[in-house]
Amino acid sequence: MTQTMTGGEAIVDALLRHGVRHVFGIPGVQTYGLFDALQRAGERIRTIGARHEQTVAYMAFGYAKSSGREGVYSVVPGPGVLNTAAALCSAYGASAPVLCVTGQVPSEFIGRGLGHLHELPDQLGTLRSIVKWAARIAHPAEAPRLVADAFAQMRTGRPQPVALEMPWEVFSQPAPVQPIDPPALYPKPEPDPDAIARAAELLGNARNPMIMTGSGAQHAAAEVRALAELLQAPAVPWRGGRGVVAEDTPLGLNCASGFQRWADTDVVVGIGSRLELQWSRWPAPARGLPRLVLIDIDPAQMARLKPGIGIVADARDATAALVAELQRRGHRAASRRDEFESLQRRMAETTQDIRPHLGYLAAIRAALPRDGFFVEEICQTGFSSYFGFAVYEPRSFVTCGYQGTLGFGYPTALGVKVAHPGKPVVSIAGDGGFMFGVQELATAVQYGINVVSIVFDNGAFGNVRRDQEQRFGGRVIGSELRNPDFVKLAESFGVTGWRANSAAELGTLTKKAIDLDRPVLIHVPVDRAAEVSPWKYLMPAPAK
Repeated sequence: MTQTMTGGEAIVDALLRHGVRHVFGIPGVQTYGLFDALQRAGERIRTIGARHEQTVAYMAFGYAKSSGREGVYSVVPGPGVLNTAAALCSAYGASAPVLCVTGQVPSEFIGRGLGHLHELPDQLGTLRSIVKWAARIAHPAEAPRLVADAFAQMRTGRPQPVALEMPWEVFSQPAPVQPIDPPALYPKPEPDPDAIARAAELLGNARNPMIMTGSGAQHAAAEVRALAELLQAPAVPWRGGRGVVAEDTPLGLNCASGFQRWADTDVVVGIGSRLELQWSRWPAPARGLPRLVLIDIDPAQMARLKPGIGIVADARDATAALVAELQRRGHRAASRRDEFESLQRRMAETTQDIRPHLGYLAAIRAALPRDGFFVEEICQTGFSSYFGFAVYEPRSFVTCGYQGTLGFGYPTALGVKVAHPGKPVVSIAGDGGFMFGVQELATAVQYGINVVSIVFDNGAFGNVRRDQEQRFGGRVIGSELRNPDFVKLAESFGVTGWRANSAAELGTLTKKAIDLDRPVLIHVPVDRAAEVSPWKYLMPAPAK
């Protein structure tokens, strides 16, 4: 039924029809019409602001990564959009469905280069270089179709960010609009039966198969676990694949333990993974790389990784089909529980040399409920968490992926908490990264976003400083930091601030903070001289 709506109202109506209940954003003159429509939508959709445009994009990213649902944000065009570029790059690299809704200069000025407020020479072109798809809504009547197209892009193929822009005046321009409801189902490729059969044949004869999980396997946890059990193959994740198989089970190996099996692996099953560990971080075994079965919904991955057997399909569908085919053939490997449990115990002891970070991580893990969320950050403790923090549930370990965007952690954690208000969310950061978004302590208090933030303070961009010392004759530049009193700083925002001087104190305070259920910052002073780098487990040297 045709209705008269402004451009802003048409967008909000379309968002609601697609199930959106939260929008992160900072209003500005070009987007007033959109935010007015959001305000008038009332309780049907909650709008959450922030103190920096980058933050609202990271909040949308955290919302999407932790839930699998679309994260939506809105900022002004030009510099506003550019301020969100780091988060869009993270969403692109980490395969997160994020929608950016932005403005544009008035229609009559687009492309004329007259220096209108917030004008970019080619905003759509700029956006298209870092998102999956982008379009302009030139008239309110186009909003339902183009919003539907945006969601179709996010809900089919690889989930990645998309963007929509609307000219300044169109947000407030009334016009007849025909709403569109989303389809009940979106198309997806079916697993090729021949490829499934060949994969089952290969795996049925494998001596030491290994499953590698990426973010594309997060929704297929049950199917991946079934495959791992059937093959008695360890499931090894890198950042985005953590929690698909719980790491307190025999078949759930972390990346450090997984490497110990690499030299003997004869077949790899990659599921929704770029396989960064095998092809970039782990040295090739002396006998050469193992054979590869790759399951990925993105056909481009087949060209990039050149698997022996490539299956372009949804991870859940393809893995379920592979399990069914192996069962049909009567395949059931003998239990390797004792072998894998022994390996896990041995590596847990071996990696304890990474001090003090693994002690801190163990304390946080003990305090955080099994289904709580942990948001890592680019810092020494964050790097250590890739193998030193056990993950039990899909999507509960939130990472920025290969972009390595310093400062993403705390703003992202705010979005995670909005998506999961009833579950605890712990964010870790180094002193350098945390200060990228320290102002968002105010956002946490204003909107009641009860994240526990743990700041490890070694007075430096620690990784950079160590590299400078070790690789450049001890010459240090730009990596030393002078920090505030983090406890007092937190308190000035209305955040509860505590200091932990040991792993034991950190564990006690983390549990206390979770129970308190309000924004908390825990400051952890770290002796830089006592730190042991985790990188030998993240980039292991070839066996001699």
